Amino acid sequence: MRAALYSRTGPAADVLSIVDRDRPEPGAGEVRVRVAWSGVNPSDTKSRAGSRSPIMPFPEVIPHSDGAGIVDAVGEGVDGLRRGDRVWLWNAAWGRPFGTAAEWIVVPARQAVLLPDNVALDVGACLGIPALTACHAVSMDGGVAGRRVLVAGGAGSVGHYAVQMARLCGAREIFATVSSEEKAALAKSAGADHVLNYRSEDLAQRLLELTGGQGVDRIIEVDIAANAKADFEMLAANGEIVAYGSGRPDVIVPFVPGILKNIRLSFFIVYHLGDADRVRAIGQLTQWLRADLLSHRIAARFELDAIADAHEQVESGRAIGNVVVSPWAHATRPS
Repeated sequence: MRAALYSRTGPAADVLSIVDRDRPEPGAGEVRVRVAWSGVNPSDTKSRAGSRSPIMPFPEVIPHSDGAGIVDAVGEGVDGLRRGDRVWLWNAAWGRPFGTAAEWIVVPARQAVLLPDNVALDVGACLGIPALTACHAVSMDGGVAGRRVLVAGGAGSVGHYAVQMARLCGAREIFATVSSEEKAALAKSAGADHVLNYRSEDLAQRLLELTGGQGVDRIIEVDIAANAKADFEMLAANGEIVAYGSGRPDVIVPFVPGILKNIRLSFFIVYHLGDADRVRAIGQLTQWLRADLLSHRIAARFELDAIADAHEQVESGRAIGNVVVSPWAHATRPS
């Protein structure tokens, strides 16, 4: 089978190559998936670049944790009726050397989630990290029903879903931060009541004006290191920050404003969701998908031979939405 891999960290064009490897066979409790689309996330590009650690976790890595395709073989103990299932994948490359940037992948059966028939496979490749992150950030710790919510980066791959999900979960009022008019339009179309441009506005001042000085109850934060000071100013008493990302490894927290407002700060990474949280998030996401209640934005689609270009587009920040790669030519791509 054809696969993309790297055996050292570095720039995408320098380290990614297309190789031939044996088609994997499923073991006990596993399924094999013929990958239609592989999702490219910032965590994938950071791992390949070595920005978190230059040390390779395995001698070779086939990247990407997200993907979608068709189950074409099952291992011992897996119901044979799963053959032919359209599925989306989560954590495919987490702690493993073999991700979804290949024609086939083998994963534990529970990591191949049935994709509703009304949802395209390229959309399925955007669910494992972006949609599950957004779903957990919105629903954790009692959810957002009746509350004011601010989504940082409301036009990003996670933020776009989070705005929609906050609306579906009954948020009282939804605010989103963006960096351009194009992104403002996208956040508004997703359901944001108010959009704030962090490049041209004082976020805290503008948000407090819009809320009559009260602030918001929950901030879903993509970069806590950059935004902590403003976040603490924008939160209402007993508010909370749910942080799933940071541009720097260390965060300076304004303690006095935090203690005076009884602010709570929660961190999570979608790879480490507990079983109960993941089951709950997958169940809720499946309901929304079946009811066609979510809009999806795929910024770009690439063939496997252009995987370096896909990585570079994600790294550049130019992609407004998700980036996906297919290991198959159009004529042979699973559907």
